[in-house]
Amino acid sequence: MSMSTAHIHERYKLITRGVQEVLGGDTIQNLLKDGKAPKCYWGTAPTGRPHIGYFVPLIKIADFLRAGVEVTILLADVHAFLDNLKAPLALVEHRTRYYEHCLRAVFTSLSIPVSKLRFVQGSSYQLSREYNMDNYKLCATVTEHDAKKAGAEVVKQVDSPLLSGLLYPGLQALDEQYLDVDFQFGGVDQRKIFTFAELYLPRLGYRKRAHLMNAMVPGLQGSKMSSSDPNSKIDFLDPPAVVRQKLKKAFCEPGNITENGVLAFVKAVLIPVSELRLERMLESQGQYDGPQPFRTSDAPENTVFSIPRDEKHGGPSHYTSYNELEAAFVDGKVHPGDLKKVVADGIVALLEPVQETFQQSEEWQKVAELAYPPDVKEVKKKKEKVYTPPPPGKGKNTRSNQPVDTTEPNGHIPPATAVITDDIP
Repeated sequence: MSMSTAHIHERYKLITRGVQEVLGGDTIQNLLKDGKAPKCYWGTAPTGRPHIGYFVPLIKIADFLRAGVEVTILLADVHAFLDNLKAPLALVEHRTRYYEHCLRAVFTSLSIPVSKLRFVQGSSYQLSREYNMDNYKLCATVTEHDAKKAGAEVVKQVDSPLLSGLLYPGLQALDEQYLDVDFQFGGVDQRKIFTFAELYLPRLGYRKRAHLMNAMVPGLQGSKMSSSDPNSKIDFLDPPAVVRQKLKKAFCEPGNITENGVLAFVKAVLIPVSELRLERMLESQGQYDGPQPFRTSDAPENTVFSIPRDEKHGGPSHYTSYNELEAAFVDGKVHPGDLKKVVADGIVALLEPVQETFQQSEEWQKVAELAYPPDVKEVKKKKEKVYTPPPPGKGKNTRSNQPVDTTEPNGHIPPATAVITDDIP
């Protein structure tokens, strides 16, 4: 294997490592063989507050940049509005700015050079004449069945769906053409939209793109991590006390690795971040002064993750891979309480630089207030009783309705009012 071939292989390996699925990988390999820099985009619709699940794709984007990929971050404001009004139109613009502030801060905290990223707002080109004409062409080509099927995992499903939900997959497919990319990156929940794009873009005369998908990280309660469920996720701006409280309540049954959000976060975020930092330490040749990997100072050389424990509980444990950690958890060698504590510490450490940036940025703070105004609960006013006087001669206080005292001063009943009964002799 020649050096150039080896270099191409290493770049492709870096681009695809850790992803769950690759569609059209030969497209990327051919670009690398031709000496070209592949171009990709990752998009996010600015709806609810971004949460720590975003670490998963953002860490992968670090791999893309190191492999020489040109990366575009799409802030899909039009998509956010179309997805069953998850983000009201009046708030979309503010939330788009909030997302950009947040993503830039996270990239910086991960030592990912923001200068190499291109941020694009969807409405900057999705309202153009050409884009809309292509959208109409898709509408004249795509069946209702295919559009609904493509968006089933991404578009919010309701009993009476809006037409906007059917447009969503087509717009996401067109984004690949109008952003001029070679592949799109997203979660595995986007797979049906990706295959939709591979089918329909060529019918408009455009080339088929490749697609890379990362696994979905379960939420803290075992289900999907969602912006709309505060108990399933941790926001980037959640304070340490809130983070630790949420981790305490997280589902982490002993030996259970199915839908275990705590264990999944170690696999998808903490260990990849550790590996990224270890690689940078090696590349710096002793000059690295950035954040440390998630391992103890006395850990063996190849350790990527450590769980500190008191000596009376067996002392610290060290792992060179996620598989080692998972096997130890299944065997009962890792207690859920110890795992929750070290994961909480890791999340707090990851969020600290992001939250420092927020505290130092007045602009971001103002945008946050506009993007996510506090919910104002409507106070129901007590219904005031209005007194309506009765008609003359009516009502309980009128003279005719009151009993008449017919007794005489001495207590005898006068003859006219005496009660006559048959029992009196």
